[in-house]
Amino acid sequence: MSSPRARVPSRRKAMTVAVTGAATPVGNHIVQALLERSAAGGAIGAVVGLDTERGGAEGVHWRLVDLGSPELARSLRGVSTLIHMAASTDLAADLRVSARTRRDWTVRKAQTVVTSAAAAGVARLVVVTSAMVYGASPANAVPLSEYAPLSADPDDGQVGDLLAVEQILQTAREVHPGLAVTVVRPAALVGPGIDTVITRHFEAPRLLRIKGGAPAWQFCHVEDLATALVTTVELGLGPVVTVGSEGWMTQTEVEAVSGMRQVELKESVAFGIGQRLHRVGILPFPASDLAYAVYPWAVSPVTLDMAGWQPTYDNMTCLGVLMDSIRGHHAVAARRLERKEAVFGAASAAVALVGTAAILRQHRKEGGT
Repeated sequence: MSSPRARVPSRRKAMTVAVTGAATPVGNHIVQALLERSAAGGAIGAVVGLDTERGGAEGVHWRLVDLGSPELARSLRGVSTLIHMAASTDLAADLRVSARTRRDWTVRKAQTVVTSAAAAGVARLVVVTSAMVYGASPANAVPLSEYAPLSADPDDGQVGDLLAVEQILQTAREVHPGLAVTVVRPAALVGPGIDTVITRHFEAPRLLRIKGGAPAWQFCHVEDLATALVTTVELGLGPVVTVGSEGWMTQTEVEAVSGMRQVELKESVAFGIGQRLHRVGILPFPASDLAYAVYPWAVSPVTLDMAGWQPTYDNMTCLGVLMDSIRGHHAVAARRLERKEAVFGAASAAVALVGTAAILRQHRKEGGT
């Protein structure tokens, strides 16, 4: 694999940078970071917000458009660089639709973004997926190289969605040689408005631990993702950029900071329960996703380090931010419970993320299969 490329754009003509989903919580952080850099007189000039509604950021040039519509190409006129957030951070919304619908929409947006950017003459496309595409495994190096193989399970979950997006980007590099494509893969995102499978893991009654397992917890604050994207855009970094807090935390450290107790199970038991709960519709994501809570998938942001970027938030602070953001929420099998139900969930939990054997037995009594 060739070494990461870094290209400093000409300062004579500032770049116009567009951001998809700019009105969302994550999108707002990204456009704010771009605006701050633009005001400082860097290589970034105008900031364009692409969404179906206007966000609250001042100074953004809003262009209202459906990301799945061919009209997107018109909204990209004059844009030098396009940033697309492919990874979802709104699990509550995702759970309101079927896995097939979610996958189709994720893929459709990515395809439309690529073809529209190429048609509009955009010079660089920066797409945010996740470090989860590397897969989580007890055999993983800690940390993983940016150019480690994408070994995640291509199942019907959200990681499978991102693997599909990654394949679209790989094809785009071949089909559209005039469009430079950079994929940014952050560690577990935390921050205001971030709702993911990982953050829901900490809403459970207890943290799952696999006997003999050694997780390496690494987080990425959304503000650090935003500044990392600014650096990536300004310096033309790519084709792969990973981002996260420095180092990682052990399971023992995570338990100490979060104040949560653990439940330890054999791998076969934990994943077996997860598969059954997913099959009957209680667990909203494939059991294979449990690996991200029990096995390492930490990354080393070498390209950003070489470019001089440093995260503002360390892993311990990120975990504190995560715990603050989920206060008042309780979840079993990643499904949030009402306050009165949380007492039952905490009392009967046999597994932190996969749910409970008691829930499974109750489902069977009610006529489930």
